[in-house]
Amino acid sequence: MSTIYIVSNNGKLQKKGETLQLNYPDGMITTIFPYKTEQIVVLGSIEITGSAFRLLMKYNIDTIFLGTNGKFNGKLVFQESKNIFLRQRQFKLLDDNSFRLNFAKAVVSGKLKNQLTFMQRINRRSNEIEAKIKQTIENMKRIIQKVDDATDLNMVRGYEGIGAKYFFSVFRENIKQDWAIFKGRSMHPPEDNVNAVLSFLYTLLLYRVDAAIEEEGLDAYVGYFHELEYGKRTLSFDLMEEFRTPLADTLCCALFNLGMLNETDFREVVFSSDSDEYPLAADEIDTDNIENISYQSKKGILLTKDGIQKVITQFEKKIETQIFYQLQARNISYKKIIQEQVKHFRRIINGEEREYKPLISK
Repeated sequence: MSTIYIVSNNGKLQKKGETLQLNYPDGMITTIFPYKTEQIVVLGSIEITGSAFRLLMKYNIDTIFLGTNGKFNGKLVFQESKNIFLRQRQFKLLDDNSFRLNFAKAVVSGKLKNQLTFMQRINRRSNEIEAKIKQTIENMKRIIQKVDDATDLNMVRGYEGIGAKYFFSVFRENIKQDWAIFKGRSMHPPEDNVNAVLSFLYTLLLYRVDAAIEEEGLDAYVGYFHELEYGKRTLSFDLMEEFRTPLADTLCCALFNLGMLNETDFREVVFSSDSDEYPLAADEIDTDNIENISYQSKKGILLTKDGIQKVITQFEKKIETQIFYQLQARNISYKKIIQEQVKHFRRIINGEEREYKPLISK
């Protein structure tokens, strides 16, 4: 079973027999076999016929709609989980401060340990850089210890934030390309090309975790580490934390270092508070009508269509990479590990297991 990505602002998805066909205005046709497909991710805007919708429903294909900037626009939900007792246990645990604290400590400790491993592998290219990284590594080790000793959920969140600052303060040192720009983590919008890749990879990862959560009948809105927010799939964010560095951060660096991306794979756009993205590149905006642009608008960097395709291709390769999985003492793919970790969490909710154990990369 595979994930199909449709990157387009035109085209028509329609049913032909027991297949789906994506027809482009230039006559190109892409055929999708539903029985081989577990998820479709649409980046952009396409037309979908009623018969195509019915075929998606027949095969219960998880279908997600994102903007070209990776912003979530919606998804098709064919059948919600019927396991009300599992969801009831999820909600009850929201009032269990001990459970929430222990789970949050496991999630954050796993994330920070994976970031620490990444930091320890960074190539030392000068004595000045080496000294900086060495001190930051020591700081990260102390923060990990503080997480283990934390007695309050907000303390854990604070330590996670401090650890993220340490991690991203040296992240650029692992990217060799001089044209790659990283001024620190930035979002909404990403302000440089490295952040554009990071944000897009995190989006792809989030919806893989989200699909696994729904497959297990869990409620993705009921999380325990991140603050609950209206409309936020908090549990998806909780369970993706341990995968950020081994899957997304390492792949981001590889995309630049191995020359899989180049400068032409990025575009500058203008965002504002009342629209996600202007349809024109920043250098194409009509300056004679500049008063029509919100005073809160700001420039950002996004991947081009070609850049998106390159990142998706490498993400799919990465997620099929096999690594050693501690809970089963065998090598399996990241894709399978995501599914297994969600199953592990479900067993925690059901009381079948006591302690959540995040993925720790070596």
